[in-house]
Amino acid sequence: MYRSLFIMIILSFNAMAQTAVPFDSPRWKITGQEAVKETHLGQPALRLKSGSALLADANFRNGIIEFDIALSKARYFPGIDFRMQDEANFEEYYLRPHQSGNPDAMQYTPVYNRMGGFQLYYGTGYNNRVELPFGRWLHVKMVLKEKEGEIYFDNGVEPVLYINRFDREPVAGMISLTNPWDAMVWYSNFVYTSSDAVTIRSSRELPKLPEGTITNWDVSTTFSEKQVDGRTKLDAADTASLHWKTLWADHNGITNVSVLATVTENQNTVFVRKVIDVSSPRIQKLNFGFSDKARVYLNGQLLYEGNDEFVTRDYRFLGTVGYWDALYLPLQKGRNELLIAISEAFGGWGIKARLTD
Repeated sequence: MYRSLFIMIILSFNAMAQTAVPFDSPRWKITGQEAVKETHLGQPALRLKSGSALLADANFRNGIIEFDIALSKARYFPGIDFRMQDEANFEEYYLRPHQSGNPDAMQYTPVYNRMGGFQLYYGTGYNNRVELPFGRWLHVKMVLKEKEGEIYFDNGVEPVLYINRFDREPVAGMISLTNPWDAMVWYSNFVYTSSDAVTIRSSRELPKLPEGTITNWDVSTTFSEKQVDGRTKLDAADTASLHWKTLWADHNGITNVSVLATVTENQNTVFVRKVIDVSSPRIQKLNFGFSDKARVYLNGQLLYEGNDEFVTRDYRFLGTVGYWDALYLPLQKGRNELLIAISEAFGGWGIKARLTD
């Protein structure tokens, strides 16, 4: 009995053992315009400018990541990528020092095909108001388990951010400390603990989506925005060469197009399609939000064209996706095809929509 108990204690200890990785370890792949090991504010540190420090063999899925970070007073976005599958697909958490004290002082976003989505993933569970310190070290502790996470500052007892939910599937991967910007950040005391035994104290159920939420779309292959610019009518030839895949909305009702598609300079637009069948003619309200531009066609006829890019509504508008717009759709008896051309500039490529009577 005592031997079994001893073995259980040892196994539990090993499951929660910390792994410290100093920046002189050959495990790090450090690159950048400036990537210098030095002493900063009394601690051994890595100074990064336009660079990153990659821990390719982390194989991290669940557990705890801790590090100290020292910030410059500048407009930039230093942070950490984790559960990295490759350089284009990962989870990301970063700080906005220039927004200290504002609701967007920090940010979680998934990254698909090199595209972050702060405009899609905004509000409770993604960002939070917090004062960021300067001239001292800030200790960051991340507790991550499956689809949830908590961020703690300076060994606080309450998280400064509860992430509910991680959008990507929880698959083990690499970790990278990142600062691809022209301002200094310092990292120190990096440790991680790989374990499924961690507990998320803030865990809670997700709310149900409102009735009428469009929970899946047919998404086309990409094309140039120029193909729909100025087009008030579409015909069958406009979509004949496109291929389609079904994409499901997340728990907020947002469909992230970048899961399927990659933006290039000449291929920045897709159609999302929904077929609406009705037994008799009717008017139906469509509430919707998008990033960054949208052109709404019903049965080939343009009903709406809009632009919700960064700062288009006011000087602090981030281009976030909400139910900012509404249309009244004149549905005919039988089959109706709703096509929305979604064009992307930066910050997130997606749509959310809800049909109500």
